Amino acid sequence: MRKALATAAVVAVLISGCGKKKKPPVAVAQPVGAAETGIASWYGHPYHGRRAANGEVYDMEQMTAAHRTLPFGTWVRVLNLTNQKTADVRITDRGPFIDQRIIDLSHAAARAIEMIGPGTARVRVVIIQPPKQAEPALFAVQTGAFRDRNNAERMREEMERKYGSARLVLRQGNPEVWRVLVGTESTEERAAGLVERLRADGAKRSDAFVVRLDF
Repeated sequence: MRKALATAAVVAVLISGCGKKKKPPVAVAQPVGAAETGIASWYGHPYHGRRAANGEVYDMEQMTAAHRTLPFGTWVRVLNLTNQKTADVRITDRGPFIDQRIIDLSHAAARAIEMIGPGTARVRVVIIQPPKQAEPALFAVQTGAFRDRNNAERMREEMERKYGSARLVLRQGNPEVWRVLVGTESTEERAAGLVERLRADGAKRSDAFVVRLDF
């Protein structure tokens, strides 16, 4: 499960790094037909009625989903590989912030592909419609998530010493979780390269994954 990024905090960090004359982020949208396969989960209460990462109020009975990197407004078709049932959903939120999972479905979407009971399912996610307007994008790598901010701060300091850029982002919820994000990369591919560097450092970084920084 996850919640909206603390957008203002992220933007402040990005602005503070502008002295290095980094290129501004560019609009990124993956093409229709682009696909990925992995584990889907779903979320309902206590997130129902709260703000999603795109600013909308999350309604778990609408056909929506959370994804770590796809632009908001992207429509995808989710195929349950166990029973071949499908659901078309719009990306409105960020997550799931758990390694090995690729999409977090609303309750309605999970019901449509019959994964409410199991809670997770192996799925294929295919882009069927990009957003009407592509969004600027930067990417980072999540290396950990902690309920205790002190523990998160210790990891942030370690990552900053090794990789030069790390920040904390609060995932609001019950309980709140502090996420540690490393790097600020202009493409998903460059962020994936950072994931490989992190994983090469040892087993404790094996759960690192790429996330999108929204504006």
